[in-house]
Amino acid sequence: MTALSPAAQAAPGPRAPRAFVALRSVDPTIIEEMRYITPHDFVGEPIDGYRQPLCILTRAAAEALHRAQAGLLRRGYSLKVYDCYRPQRAVDHFVRWAKDLDDERMKTEFYPRVDKSRLFADGYIAEKSGHSRGSTMDLTIVRLPARPTRPYRPGQRLVPCYAPEDRRFPDRSLDMGTGFDCFDTLAHTDDPRVRGVQRANRQFLKATLAAQGFVNLPEEWWHFTYEPEPFPDTYFDFPVAWRSVAGH
Repeated sequence: MTALSPAAQAAPGPRAPRAFVALRSVDPTIIEEMRYITPHDFVGEPIDGYRQPLCILTRAAAEALHRAQAGLLRRGYSLKVYDCYRPQRAVDHFVRWAKDLDDERMKTEFYPRVDKSRLFADGYIAEKSGHSRGSTMDLTIVRLPARPTRPYRPGQRLVPCYAPEDRRFPDRSLDMGTGFDCFDTLAHTDDPRVRGVQRANRQFLKATLAAQGFVNLPEEWWHFTYEPEPFPDTYFDFPVAWRSVAGH
């Protein structure tokens, strides 16, 4: 179990509308590897607003993921989510970090070829995120039986996110050509340099989710939004925690 930081143990914040659910209450078979409550992210520390390793989504998006998962399980695969609903306070944390040009502790893995001063201009960081509307998630596919991802140890040697699969952080997912949150054009879903099995795996993920109403962000092979969104114009800020979701 992930230990909660002092911030994670703070007083509860606002609650989610009843249209939101914990994904595991809809489909407990989907693997949840929630990155932003850990230090293994592009910032290098747990992100504001993530109090528990939990995927929260609008019910419509969660039920669509359940349908996608049912088809994958029959073929010996599973979805694995990295991030789901993201509170606005987490986005604000990203923005503060991006403006601190001296903090590049995770550059070697997540943005080795991008100057940090270009993160806003190049679209890697923005002041609003579709994740905060509740129907967007970051995810991949793993082959069953799923092997656990080994824990990240702060200070360990970092490897570029676009390195060959046997060199980069062992995510245990199908080889998509880059790791999750890779700030590089090689992460574009249809980048022509990504070929063979890696390209086929990306198209497998994209087709599986498109069949259930999800739209991929072309710049990130892992990023999908369920449409039509129940809250297309609302950016929520309740924390990621069981007590934020109605009925828990």
